[in-house]
Amino acid sequence: MTTRIQSVHFDADTKLIDYIEQKMNRLKRAFGEDPIEAKVILKLEKTGQVQDKIVELIVNIPGHNLMARSTRKSFEEAIREAVAMLKGQWTRHKGKIQRKH
Repeated sequence: MTTRIQSVHFDADTKLIDYIEQKMNRLKRAFGEDPIEAKVILKLEKTGQVQDKIVELIVNIPGHNLMARSTRKSFEEAIREAVAMLKGQWTRHKGKIQRKH
């Protein structure tokens, strides 16, 4: 699985990028060999709110795209939540495929 990380309106530090890659590797193990590409988009929202860090995860699997979006006060929290959302979506998607066959 190829992972592309894009940070909008700021430069992500290496510690954050390493954390994202670690989480995406764990996600890859959970998915198996199906995902082809994953895209991680990091955004800062300038609204003056405490929770202004946005993470969007988009995983392309054959015939389907899974997407999760999370807004938290730190990127690490947002990434953890988005990964958990994707795992849930993957479980539901696998269940649908198995019911069809």
